Amino acid sequence: MRSLSDISIQFVKGVGPARKRIFQRLGIESVEDLLYLFPRRYEDRRNLVPISRLKVGEWQTVTGKVLGSSSRRSWYTKKHVLEVVLEDDGGHLACTWFNQPYLLNYFKEGRHAVCYGKVDMYKNRLQMISPEWEIIEEKEDERLNLGRIVPIYPLTQGITQRFLRKTIHACFERYQDQLTDELPVPLRNKYKLYNIKRSLRQVHFPDTLPDQENAMKRISFEEFYFFQIAVLARRLSITHKPGFAHKMTDAQALKFIDGFPFTLTRAQKRVIQEIRQDMAKGTPMLRLLQGDVGSGKTLVAIFGCVAAARNGFQSCVMVPTEILARQHYENISRMIEQGHLKDLRVTLLTSAVSGKEKEKLYEAIRNGEIDLVIGTHALMSGEVAFKNLSFVVIDEQHKFGVRQRALLAEKGNNPDILIMTATPIPRTLCITLYGDMDLSVLDELPPGRGTVKTKWFSQERAEEVYALVREQLKAGRQAPPWAGQAYVVYPIIEESEKLDLKAARVMFNHFKKETFKDFRVGLIHGQLKPKEGQEIMEQFKNGKIDLLVATTVLEVGIDVPAASVMVIEHAERFGLAQLHQLRGRIGRGKEDGSCLLVADAQTDDSRQRLKAFVSTTDGFKIAQHDLEIRGPGRYFGRHQHGLNELKVANPFTQLDILELARQEAAALTGVDPKLEKEQNRRVGEIIRRRYPSYLTDVTAG
Repeated sequence: MRSLSDISIQFVKGVGPARKRIFQRLGIESVEDLLYLFPRRYEDRRNLVPISRLKVGEWQTVTGKVLGSSSRRSWYTKKHVLEVVLEDDGGHLACTWFNQPYLLNYFKEGRHAVCYGKVDMYKNRLQMISPEWEIIEEKEDERLNLGRIVPIYPLTQGITQRFLRKTIHACFERYQDQLTDELPVPLRNKYKLYNIKRSLRQVHFPDTLPDQENAMKRISFEEFYFFQIAVLARRLSITHKPGFAHKMTDAQALKFIDGFPFTLTRAQKRVIQEIRQDMAKGTPMLRLLQGDVGSGKTLVAIFGCVAAARNGFQSCVMVPTEILARQHYENISRMIEQGHLKDLRVTLLTSAVSGKEKEKLYEAIRNGEIDLVIGTHALMSGEVAFKNLSFVVIDEQHKFGVRQRALLAEKGNNPDILIMTATPIPRTLCITLYGDMDLSVLDELPPGRGTVKTKWFSQERAEEVYALVREQLKAGRQAPPWAGQAYVVYPIIEESEKLDLKAARVMFNHFKKETFKDFRVGLIHGQLKPKEGQEIMEQFKNGKIDLLVATTVLEVGIDVPAASVMVIEHAERFGLAQLHQLRGRIGRGKEDGSCLLVADAQTDDSRQRLKAFVSTTDGFKIAQHDLEIRGPGRYFGRHQHGLNELKVANPFTQLDILELARQEAAALTGVDPKLEKEQNRRVGEIIRRRYPSYLTDVTAG
């Protein structure tokens, strides 16, 4: 019998070759992928609210007949406005959408529709702005879409909720008997968990809300269980290897800590001690260092590099961008010039290095003439060979995958590894996704930092925002040599009519000629050549540019203390972690900063994100909000980690299930870490298929 993962989605009834390409945009290639496409929420349509009983200010679901529709362009905002009036036996409801003229083709008079949104009152009539919607046409539709608890799935252009439900239902009916239940029967019995067939049916088409909850619990337990086995097995394989023992006396450690012209935070001193103890052992360190933007992670990492050099070994620091690599190099070089790290031989290796210079650099690294190499992905090149690499730092780890981490580690003989991230991760998530690592947290910022206030403005108030920026720039000119510089950040470079977004390049030209013509305006984005990008950043850092228009290249690590204002255009298009990273680029000096969001949030998720972002600057609180809104599956993408994402399991909300699954996984790996025993071979096969990168060391034996 063929595995469901081997049956192409195009052979499901109603799909075919054309729709196959559309499904691929959702990451769906096979029947199995479709059955494991889980709803993002549910609507209880067993008792729909009549229009006459709708409550203003609440999010509700209604169904009604299309009474009429009108399409126009707003004279004020220039936006296209579509208004549809729904009626039922008790009243009327106006539904309004902006810049979606194609919807007029769906809302034909006499059709029946379901709408979900926030109910408002405008000019004495009920209305919904940009509600989610469905057209209900056939009796078959009603069976799946009305009078029951209805799943709401993530969509892409070309697929409707109605079609997706119909397709999933047909797929389940056709292939349910081919489902393989991979969770061991003793565990299912022990915790009274549904089998996989019943679970998937109740996930997609629940009979009751408790049934849906029990189905989610069962699938979550399975995901937690197998992933924890992979993580724990990996940790055991690493900790049993021989590594480097880096010795550093108390006097040497104190000399490092006290040698800076500023006082380290208590958190920095604590983490340095944790790293020192790890590096002194004869087994490899694998440690995750969390610290909010500006908490001083780089300085902590330098300690490990110094410890390696003092013991006659080499170290390297890998970062995701050339701009950040150069910034690290310049900062460390400055410390060397000041005499604090005078014995440390450091170099910079990026793709910008070429020709004879590159060959000369490669030779110096091979011969051990360089203690510390700072670089980008270029460090993973097969041409780069170290004499005795013992300490590896990976900065902004969310930009790299598990495989990339492993490739860099292979440059040494089981080196100590320090993973750094400015994306705060709740401890439960660390247990889940980074259970093979020890955890260090920098939970305080250096004293004397300015605070950043965040405000959210609609697109209609963009000119008001620009006026505030002009005021700040004018004030900055009165505080020489320079102060009060500003960023304006866009999600894209070129203009896109499809997304109706202002693009960085277009607005850069507009700002130069119109809005900010009295100021020096620059543009930076990821498509620039490294040298060009570096020149622009140098001009900005040296006060030769007042306003820098940018894309998300700013997200990672750029440090300009004089920058105190940031405008983020189309902020609804950014994730919370991205927004937090961007905001961290301002307020890095002594002056307070302002982060101004310009956004028209059209969905519930985007509104929640922006409200959460405005409410706090605490990275851990933001991470928690992000998890609550998106779930860990979208919080940690497959491309970032080299693993199948968690589709249902949420360690933030399902800590009790996580702990049970981890206990069972620990019990199994404790007696059989390589999953070699006869009764565990099936589990080993499942792990190797689901998480191959995590079990590389285990399977190698």
